[in-house]
Amino acid sequence: MDIALLALEDGSVFEGRSFGARVESSGEVVFNTGITGYQEIFTDPSYAGQIVVLTYPQIGNYGSNPADSEAVRPFIEGLVVREFSPLASNWRSEKEADAFLAEAGIPIISEVDTRKLVRHLRTRGVMRGVIATRNADAAALVEKARSIPSMAGLDLATRVSTRERYEWTEGVEPCSPSERLKPVDEIRYHVVAYDFGIKHNILRRLRYIGARVTVVPASTPAEEVLALNPDGVFLSNGPGDPEPLRYQAEQVRRLLGRKPIFGICLGHQVLGLALGGRTYKLKFGHRGVNHPVLNLLTNRVEITSHNHGFAVDPDSLNAREVELTHMNLNDQTLEGFRHRTLPAFCVQYHPEAAPGPHDSHYLFEDFAKLMDEFKRDR
Repeated sequence: MDIALLALEDGSVFEGRSFGARVESSGEVVFNTGITGYQEIFTDPSYAGQIVVLTYPQIGNYGSNPADSEAVRPFIEGLVVREFSPLASNWRSEKEADAFLAEAGIPIISEVDTRKLVRHLRTRGVMRGVIATRNADAAALVEKARSIPSMAGLDLATRVSTRERYEWTEGVEPCSPSERLKPVDEIRYHVVAYDFGIKHNILRRLRYIGARVTVVPASTPAEEVLALNPDGVFLSNGPGDPEPLRYQAEQVRRLLGRKPIFGICLGHQVLGLALGGRTYKLKFGHRGVNHPVLNLLTNRVEITSHNHGFAVDPDSLNAREVELTHMNLNDQTLEGFRHRTLPAFCVQYHPEAAPGPHDSHYLFEDFAKLMDEFKRDR
């Protein structure tokens, strides 16, 4: 059995068994509480720079397949689990999860007491860590963990963004088996999507409302977006600290009022910065698929999927300009807002979530309605 170590910057060391790539890898150690959808987690660009601890004890059981990937490759830096299955038992599987991550150069440490580790991260806060799978020296790994860059102040969005503009031409298939979508009959809108780390299922949901989608790099100037003459602008999810994205926030500020805007996750934070708000780092973030969010407009609770380590400070937003629309019921953090007079709104969570939940799909329809209203008023 190959031994692997996970060393944290506070000196804690966890020993386990090595799977995946036999390499050393570092990043911020975070945890996700979802009980399914591990391949979507592996391939979500928002996890760039992060070693992910999965609290569900059995991972790898159903293998992997191309339809469940949220990007062209995995983006996590490493994986920590209680029990990892090198075999796949599912008719949809095309490759074992072990091989899927090994080919991407991502190490896995299994047989870790993940309950103890997660309790430690909840108490102390997420922290930097290193996974090593060969001839590891615990003390040296702890020092390495202390030397890697902090997530605070780190711009990862431009690192994972597309380098070239492209058109998303796929329909809604292939899609996650958690939802069956009818074919799109008519293309009614043109949406330009800023790629801060965009997920494939977001592109599918935009397509499903009848949008032709042009994906542009994170650093695209507002003037280039306007030159494409879109009906709306989408601000995607992505990794890292939103505070360094001042240039991106300035481009969004130039687009306000000129095109309808819809933001998700990092896009929510960038829109908050564009409106003069501030963001801050959460102690251990929100990562899972069962977070209760109160819709303040309808007084209904939505069960939602989350993946973020930063939040917008609601007190930093101008209440005369911005209306708060969604609030997290676990810790009262801001989960959504809209501009009172301009066509712009956003949420911190993931309404497109695959494999689910699907409580918040209506937000894409809201975006379509906003584009319709904007065209009528013009």
